[in-house]
Amino acid sequence: MIRPFRLALLAAAIIPAAVQAQQGAAALPIRAVLHDPVNPAAELYLPEQSGQIAKLKLVAEGFSEQQIALPANGSLVLYNKATIDRQNPAAALAASAKIPDDMRRALVVVVPNKPGASPAYRMLLIDDSPGKFPGGESRVVNMAGFDAAMEAGEHKLPLKSAQITRVPEVTKCDEFNMAQTNFYYKEGEAWTPFTERRLQFLKEFRRVFLIYLTPGSTQPFVTTVLDTIPAETPKPVERK
Repeated sequence: MIRPFRLALLAAAIIPAAVQAQQGAAALPIRAVLHDPVNPAAELYLPEQSGQIAKLKLVAEGFSEQQIALPANGSLVLYNKATIDRQNPAAALAASAKIPDDMRRALVVVVPNKPGASPAYRMLLIDDSPGKFPGGESRVVNMAGFDAAMEAGEHKLPLKSAQITRVPEVTKCDEFNMAQTNFYYKEGEAWTPFTERRLQFLKEFRRVFLIYLTPGSTQPFVTTVLDTIPAETPKPVERK
């Protein structure tokens, strides 16, 4: 059964932008990535600042291009189709996530919900507000259902379950800016590596590591989403 307040939230996402603005809704610039090994080509839709329901511009690898989402009552909402039944918007709900009050821009990680759960997806929002996710840093999203750990260069970090962990810039690198990057989970009392690799860490790179399980797996996996910060175009020199 869908609670009345949830229906109100969903209905708010499909009313015109002008009405939303009167209710104090603030547009949110987002870039998104879908991590769904079973259905990697899934199509999702969001209410844009224009008030229209638009397709989420997902790409095969990395984060999508920026879109300006129109939140509904402080939440980011995704649908599984572009045409929404105004009498029953909950039928098309794909995912929703509360937006923190101080978030001005977001990286959105969309992942499948538990089998049989409704809605079918859930979203994790990484704060991409100015200064909150600088180049050279990484974030780890632990979706495995248990605590893990990470070692990257000089950093040794606990990775709490269902949390997003900040990884500071790695500076302990070799001459090629490479550093050992390992992920661990606990077997009994021992920490066991489940992913070991060498990665290049540069100011121009940001990484989002996704830790997850697949049905029937005996150990977690890591998917890395690399985001390259575009170089700034030099401003033309004014001739006097």
